[in-house]
Amino acid sequence: MNVDEERFLGVALEMLQSGSWFIPHRAAEIYPDKPPLFMWAVAFFTWLTGLPKIALYLPGLLSAATATVVLHDLGRRLWNRRVGRIAALLFLATYQTYSILRTGQIDSFLCLWVALGMYGLVRHLLLGPAWGWFYLGCAAMGFGVISKGVGFVPALMLIPYFYAVRKGWKGVVAMPGQGPRWWLGLLVMLLAIAVWLVPLVVTAVLHGGAAELAYIKEILLRQTAHRYASAWDHREPFWYFFVKVIPQYWLPMFLALPWLVPAWRRQLLKHDGRVLVLLGWVILVVLFFCLSSGKRKLYIYPALPGLALVAAPLVPWLLRRWFGQRPMGRKIFTVVAVLWFGLWFARGFVEAHKEGRNPHETLMNETAALTQGADLVLVNWREGHWLFAKQPIIHFGFIDASTVDQAALWLHEHPNAYALVPASELERCFLADKARKLGETSRAQWFLVGADADNGSCRPAPPANVYRFSWHTSTL
Repeated sequence: MNVDEERFLGVALEMLQSGSWFIPHRAAEIYPDKPPLFMWAVAFFTWLTGLPKIALYLPGLLSAATATVVLHDLGRRLWNRRVGRIAALLFLATYQTYSILRTGQIDSFLCLWVALGMYGLVRHLLLGPAWGWFYLGCAAMGFGVISKGVGFVPALMLIPYFYAVRKGWKGVVAMPGQGPRWWLGLLVMLLAIAVWLVPLVVTAVLHGGAAELAYIKEILLRQTAHRYASAWDHREPFWYFFVKVIPQYWLPMFLALPWLVPAWRRQLLKHDGRVLVLLGWVILVVLFFCLSSGKRKLYIYPALPGLALVAAPLVPWLLRRWFGQRPMGRKIFTVVAVLWFGLWFARGFVEAHKEGRNPHETLMNETAALTQGADLVLVNWREGHWLFAKQPIIHFGFIDASTVDQAALWLHEHPNAYALVPASELERCFLADKARKLGETSRAQWFLVGADADNGSCRPAPPANVYRFSWHTSTL
């Protein structure tokens, strides 16, 4: 598991243990970065299976299956069965699909809601009118928002749709005089968001304090609009996705763009509304994330299902253009395609074997054995320390995790406790010759210290916050 997976699994397990469903917590401290729907899903699958390390990946599996079925069905309805199969296979063949949907992260779950939102809107805008599907798509976007704030991106499809309707393009369904029914879609989306937001606000107002109110402000403003407009990490230039992401992560479709782009242009000149709506949506999603100051490789993944769908009808034409009537060329293409999928399948097994046991799990097992389950103070800790803890842990806040001085003060006042300290912070407050060297993770070499290792140099003021947490049962 990577650090994100450790975090989300830990939050889900803590929800199951504490019953705090509307305000997520990380080691008893409020976790303010993401809405809780993905963690709800992991908690549900954990309850259902009793296997947390499996449950973490089931939302991604559900997303992959749903998106594949959606693309197959839309391709079949918009063009024919062959196009439906091609659209599904293009989606599954793309490198970014492999890299995201195999993970236990929010973006793998977001794909579910984007796919359902896209499906509902396409059924309505290009195959409708179908107001029921439209409202389903709006509800999916609402649930996408409480998975990750950008879950509304399927709504960008309405921009090229209204343009196509206004210009009289073929392939789109005009629905004049239906203003109230369109606005009802917004209400449906807001009602889906309210599934979490209303209980959150009620809980914070009636039973919460300053921390809970600060959480609402953080999650609704700073982690959404402020993060989009002025990100504090992952800052990249406007062209980042075009230069660093699409050429690699949208393989193999990227290789066909020199032929696809002129073909799309010819279809647009013929006023094909299907192409305008789908391709326009892909472009708008990419531009939406380009305009944000913060960028990560996975951000533009919501556009990929739309790209696969609009590219699929051109694949038979491409194969004829490339290979003509040469059977050998088609055979070579088929072999390459089978090998491509086979390599992804094999890599899924090789990676797990190569990575081996989680180093945080090994470290925390060894620590619990050496301390006989005594209280453990964490310094510069990561989610893996908390997730795999086998004893009560003490910390002073995740953001202010560099607290080796507070750890020394805690051990001075609680001599039966221990502290887990990274090598970079050890000699600031402790004697190295009295520290026990433990394992290593990707971030640091770790040492275990007791009160006898205190060098007397660290006597800070008492910490503003002290958090104590322990797992009731060993679930991992």
